Amino acid sequence: MISMDNEELSRYSRHIMLPEIGLSGQQKLLAAKVLIIGAGGLGSPAALYLAASGVGEISIADFDIVELNNLQRQIAHDEDQIGHAKVSSCSNRMGKINSAIHIKPLNNNLSGEQLDSQVALADIVVDCTDNLTTRFEINKACVKNKKRLVSAAAIRWEGQISVYECGSPDSPCYHCFYGNSVDIDQSCSQNGIVSPVVGVLGSMQAIEVIKLIVDTGDKLMGRVLLFDALSMQWESMQLPKNPACPVCGNKKD
Repeated sequence: MISMDNEELSRYSRHIMLPEIGLSGQQKLLAAKVLIIGAGGLGSPAALYLAASGVGEISIADFDIVELNNLQRQIAHDEDQIGHAKVSSCSNRMGKINSAIHIKPLNNNLSGEQLDSQVALADIVVDCTDNLTTRFEINKACVKNKKRLVSAAAIRWEGQISVYECGSPDSPCYHCFYGNSVDIDQSCSQNGIVSPVVGVLGSMQAIEVIKLIVDTGDKLMGRVLLFDALSMQWESMQLPKNPACPVCGNKKD
């Protein structure tokens, strides 16, 4: 276990006093490696909260630059960072929150072997991207490398989040739920988004990551949690495994 000095004990004291986390749980957080893909609306709160929580190594990947229209919802960035790489802006902000953790900015569009290699290095993958094409690819890499995946999406006034125990023979994967989707290019840039909705979902991703690392609580495995901000209602849906799924089923491609 990773030992903590007095400064770290003070920093994480509000975690340590929780019976579900305690000293051993905080040590697990400090030893964990998390890969966040996407430094936008979902990735901003997820990255900032995981950095503040003391996740020891966080890799954050994005290939985009900060634009003015991002500032409506992507809280890791500010006006001074317009035109700069999102991963640089986000990792700098994370470092100002917690300089003791290891932050690895990956300024590229992870795909293929590069995506596989980064997923293989992580304990947990957090999908904060904004299109189904990329999410499908991330899911495949997680299934291939048997990594846990925390995935969320948000559009207009709605959002959803789920956790996938990729590689487990009994657990569904992301493709089990979305494999027949036809509108794979739908995103908030085309349909709009209420800014706090991504804040809610990104923060919940951070919560699920913490629960997975310290192994506590009722995790969102095998179900999808849906959020409607207009009605302020939550709905939970069971997500069964698809035996015919081409990614995780019995008849893989």
